[in-house]
Amino acid sequence: MIIKDAKFIISNTDIKLCPTDGKPEYAFIGRSNVGKSSLINMLVDKKDMAKTSGRPGKTQLINHFLINNEWYLVDLPGYGYAKASKSSRNQWEKFISEFLTRREMLINTFVLIDSRLEPQKIDLEFMTWCAEEQLPFSIVFTKIDKLSSSALQKNLAAYKKEMLKTWEALPPVFTTSSESKFGREKILNYIEQINFDLAESRKNN
Repeated sequence: MIIKDAKFIISNTDIKLCPTDGKPEYAFIGRSNVGKSSLINMLVDKKDMAKTSGRPGKTQLINHFLINNEWYLVDLPGYGYAKASKSSRNQWEKFISEFLTRREMLINTFVLIDSRLEPQKIDLEFMTWCAEEQLPFSIVFTKIDKLSSSALQKNLAAYKKEMLKTWEALPPVFTTSSESKFGREKILNYIEQINFDLAESRKNN
């Protein structure tokens, strides 16, 4: 997939105000400070489309970006930011869960995980919740340029082992680096293939 056009459309906390044109949506979410904004900017090849910050928890809204006038990239607030007030966290969790469970055009959620860390309870709990809600999702390991190949393989194996304790199989897994743009093509091609399949199934129905 070649990104010809990427533009910001709307930010809000109310799913009733989200776009209603029926274009497919792909959400990106992860623990605060996982490198989500950098990954989004890398995918669309724009340095400042998603606002990056050294301060975790900066994204507090549902942000829709229209890509190639064909599909939406949705930037969701990070979860697990301890310094946010409890009421703020509860509010975020409410509209995030509403968005994920009620958006009919949400095709896939990319769950971002810091490849440098051992399996984190909060990530595993979120993915388990997605599975329980029957929400299609993929795992995106970020920052793979920050550790050695052997350390990366060790952490990936640890996640796989932990998840297979309760899962029959893993969802699609991507490894990425916002610095080197590694993984960009695979994620975009994955989205392109899903969009193609959706278009074909609409033709046939």
